[in-house]
Amino acid sequence: MPAPDATVPGGLTGHLDGFVRAVREAGVPVGISQAVDAAEVLTVVDLLDREQLRHGLGAVLLQRAAQRPTFDVLFDLWWPLSDRPGTGGGDGAPDGEPGEAGDADGMPVAGGDPGQLTEWMRAELLRLLLSGDEEALRRFARLAVDQLGQGQPSPGGQSFFSYRVLRALSPDTLVAALVQGLLGGQQGGGLAEQVARQTGKERVAAFRSAVEAEVRRRTAAEKGREKVARTAVRPLADQVDFLRAQQADLAELRRTVAPLARRLAARLSARRRLGREGRLDFRRTVRASLATGGMPLVTHHRPRAVHKPELVVLCDVSGSVAGFSHFTLMLTQALREHFTGVRAFAFVDSTDEVTRFFKPGVDVVDAIARIGREADVVSFDGHSDYGNAFEVFAEKWPAAVGPKTSLLVLGDGRTNYRQPGLPTLADLVRRSRSAYWLNPEPRRLWGSGDSAADRYREVIPMVEVRTAAQLADFVTTL
Repeated sequence: MPAPDATVPGGLTGHLDGFVRAVREAGVPVGISQAVDAAEVLTVVDLLDREQLRHGLGAVLLQRAAQRPTFDVLFDLWWPLSDRPGTGGGDGAPDGEPGEAGDADGMPVAGGDPGQLTEWMRAELLRLLLSGDEEALRRFARLAVDQLGQGQPSPGGQSFFSYRVLRALSPDTLVAALVQGLLGGQQGGGLAEQVARQTGKERVAAFRSAVEAEVRRRTAAEKGREKVARTAVRPLADQVDFLRAQQADLAELRRTVAPLARRLAARLSARRRLGREGRLDFRRTVRASLATGGMPLVTHHRPRAVHKPELVVLCDVSGSVAGFSHFTLMLTQALREHFTGVRAFAFVDSTDEVTRFFKPGVDVVDAIARIGREADVVSFDGHSDYGNAFEVFAEKWPAAVGPKTSLLVLGDGRTNYRQPGLPTLADLVRRSRSAYWLNPEPRRLWGSGDSAADRYREVIPMVEVRTAAQLADFVTTL
């Protein structure tokens, strides 16, 4: 396997060590045993076969499918496509003359009409998309980056940008022509057109990925792999900051909710299984021992009242914590799949029960949308008012929190300088079986500005929960 220092004894091992370290720093848990297995992979695969090496290392380093995109980005940085056909890697340098990266027959000469060059490359891209040749498409992506992706030279070297290539070629506008070409003149409509359209979108997406990978390769050659890896790799789903989550992140986070709910259900079920028998019934035990000469071979216990788990979730759904509330309401829906005693309340400057929106089988996205339209969570100006929200909750649902209830408060504790409602919250905590506050803001910001988190944590245990991983850690402590 070619590597930057593969000619030095032990250089390949050092190269692999840097790759494994980058994978670990990206959030993929890699232990010593997996690192040893990765080194063993180098001895059994064809090092000139890049894809074989990719799959071999992925098999020993990855634990979940969600980790694969992160792994692929880092693999392309540490083992980039070769500058020479027939080899599996290269040093990442953008060497070679324009045209070497693909079939450039008929390409307008450099320095000619830019519009003519762009039109030729769009036609060539359409031809390659129709052929479906992945290797040729990757080579063309390298040519496109070389011809169209260069920015203004800087003191640090030449810069390349994927958006310049994609803006010039506009591959998404080729989908219609691509569909017609894939249909081969057949009548459109029906299943054939759907398959052709999906195939076209997948090939365009593959080209976009190839362009982005090539830009990362060239940037890594200029600035170093480690620096590019820190900015190019998207956080794993369980490490996305709730307050910065985008729609795509929330869609991925939705898949982590069910396992968290199952873990919580398993822990609560285990607690119920432990100690199913109550205190020793001394009288019945002595009476039964008379049949065995006074030896208490069989003990009898009083019936133990089975605790039915009850959970009350009080969630801030204001705009400042939209991503966090979206995720926690999804968790609430998942918990209702396991327990009947889960009640959900949402608030902004007033409080309303939203349990009715989370019936089993209801789509959680639709439920959250209905909360925004139908729930009575705004009574004044739509800005967070924790004090009023707590008071409305305590007044309207005085029996919601009791000795068997676990209370979860979800929010950032920013009161817009209004009354925090500490006495009401303290009374709810006193009446509950257990209470926790999950705060999506960093601990260092608690108490800054209009945050009353430092005051709230004096009456209720407060836990920093910025990511799904931190929420999973919290679940294990329940």
